Amino acid sequence: MPSVMFTDRETWYAGLPSMHAAAAALITDPDGRVLIVKPNYRDHWQLPGGILEHGEPPHVGCAREVEEETGLRIAPRRLLVLDWVPPNEERPRPFVFFVFDGGEIPAGTDIKVQEEELDGYKFAGLAEFGEHFPAFMTRRYTAALQARATGAPIYLPFYQRS
Repeated sequence: MPSVMFTDRETWYAGLPSMHAAAAALITDPDGRVLIVKPNYRDHWQLPGGILEHGEPPHVGCAREVEEETGLRIAPRRLLVLDWVPPNEERPRPFVFFVFDGGEIPAGTDIKVQEEELDGYKFAGLAEFGEHFPAFMTRRYTAALQARATGAPIYLPFYQRS
C-alpha cells in the first residue's frame, strides 16, 4: 500500500504546472544610479542577476549570479519586486522575476564583468532607463526603485507588453 500512495503522489507532483524563475539585484552607487550590465546575447541591458538553479532559493541565486557576473559579493536584502510573466510563443512556461535590494556600493568599487556573458557594465539614472531597457524591464526596475524608497515590495502582475 505505501508504494501505491508514493506512486500516486509522484504522479500528482509530476502533473503540477511549473514555472521558470530568475533573480536580480538593484545595486546603486552613492549618486543613486543603478548598476546595469550588457549581456552579449541580448540587445538590451539588465540588472545583474539570472536564472535560478533547480531548488535554489531566489535570494541565494541572486547573490550567486551577481558575484558570477560582476565579482561583487552581496547579501541580498529585502525583496523589492515580484514580476510574473505568462508563457508565450518563446517561453513554454510562466516566468517569475525577483528583484532584491542589493544595497549601495562605494564609488570606485572594482567590478569585474563575466566576459563569457557580458559586454560591459555602467551606472544609469532613472531618466536613462528607457534608453537601455525594453518597456517591461523599465516598468520592473522603476518599481524596484519605488519599492526601495517606500519600503513596500511591489507585485507586478502581467500586463500586455507592447
